[in-house]
Amino acid sequence: QVQLVESGGGLVQAGGSLRLSCAPSGRLFDSYTMAWFRQSPGKWREFVAGITWSAGVTAYTDSVKGRFTISRDNGNNTVYLQMNSLKPEDTALYICAAVRTLGIPRLARQYGTWAQGTQVTVSS
Repeated sequence: QVQLVESGGGLVQAGGSLRLSCAPSGRLFDSYTMAWFRQSPGKWREFVAGITWSAGVTAYTDSVKGRFTISRDNGNNTVYLQMNSLKPEDTALYICAAVRTLGIPRLARQYGTWAQGTQVTVSS
């Protein structure tokens, strides 16, 4: 039922940075988890990072640890994905997702609400 509006994608050179934003249409419950997945042609939708709305517990896929940071602003009802030291292999459609559950699921099929996605392209 909740709707997600995502923004912040674009074209950036390798080593550069982007910040993605995901804003739910309404205030999230404490039991919600927010996450970003990414998908490029010929590849499965991959979990990138997630955060619990209540406690701010985070999780990352190994390939982005130390480079990406997921955070939330409860006052603005917004989740951010700060992406630094971007690599060409980070190029993908980045899609924000939400699910009302405990913990941070890693599988796309475990999320019930999806944003429209924003394209991130990293040139070499």
